[in-house]
Amino acid sequence: MARRSILANLDRKANVMAFAVDLVSHMLNSDPPDHTRLRSLVNKAFTARASESLRPAIESTTKGLLDDMAAHTDTDLMEAFAHPLPMAVLCELLGVPLPDRERFDHWLSARMSNDPQRITAAAPALLAYLRELVDSKRRAPADDLLSHLVQAQNSDGKLSPEELVATTFLLLVAGHETTVHLIGAGMTSLLLHPGQLTRLQQDRRLLPGAIEELLRYDGPVKTATLRFTTEPVELAGTLIPANSPVAIALAAANRDDKQFTAADSFDITRPSAGHLAFGHGIHYCVGAPLARLEAHIAFTGLLDRFPDMQLLCDPADLHWQPGMFRALASLPVRLHTPAR
Repeated sequence: MARRSILANLDRKANVMAFAVDLVSHMLNSDPPDHTRLRSLVNKAFTARASESLRPAIESTTKGLLDDMAAHTDTDLMEAFAHPLPMAVLCELLGVPLPDRERFDHWLSARMSNDPQRITAAAPALLAYLRELVDSKRRAPADDLLSHLVQAQNSDGKLSPEELVATTFLLLVAGHETTVHLIGAGMTSLLLHPGQLTRLQQDRRLLPGAIEELLRYDGPVKTATLRFTTEPVELAGTLIPANSPVAIALAAANRDDKQFTAADSFDITRPSAGHLAFGHGIHYCVGAPLARLEAHIAFTGLLDRFPDMQLLCDPADLHWQPGMFRALASLPVRLHTPAR
């Protein structure tokens, strides 16, 4: 029995390793000239016009989720809203067929769970489905981002099959998890600062700036993608040798008092230009316009529908999951005062 358990564990690890190796060939893990080539292809498909074309779908999905929530006094905002909204948008963006969306949601939920067994079980199935989805777009292209990427590959051969699948996976993570946690952490920040929330309720013109402050103050991504030095680098008196791993703390940079006055305070009227929630330079998030659009629609809907929303637990009892994302496991809220 012990031998069979060990072999089963090795098989699971092998599946995850194969999954990881197959999905590393994307632009976050690349430098020029490969990065330039990969990003240029994504840019062609990920235009501002393409993002704006999703507005009706985002608004419709938001309304449906809010309608479902309104039937309850209390809910978990992560489960009821923050997770399903970006999931629906992502499926629209990539052109995931309606019959496939439930299992697609199951796989991504497993990936976000921080449960090694769930991740191990879901990884091979997700990889197989991504390959299947790419093949289906090659056979019958539609007006969606993945079809455009497949067409770009077919037209000039600049995207290998491995890069195409890896890029699709990157868009899943960047387009889903980050927006989930922007909504979760953002709503938490507003609920924990009732004075700021009241100002936003009274003057909704503050919302675009408030979203930038939510991104700066407690943004969804804590660290940038792991990098390696190509030569010795001295930073603040510390010498980092060549070929050393380096993790950039975006969350710390966004709380730098040299860049932002009283950086640890939350102020929706603050000029937040210069925050690094979407990264910087050649790796600046290509989906930033879509993320801002989703956030604007999501927070508008929540504030309009549930102006009296309250946190249902002590802030110290909120469970923030480990990892590179500022990720809440759940966000229990009271949506409105129960009728007497």
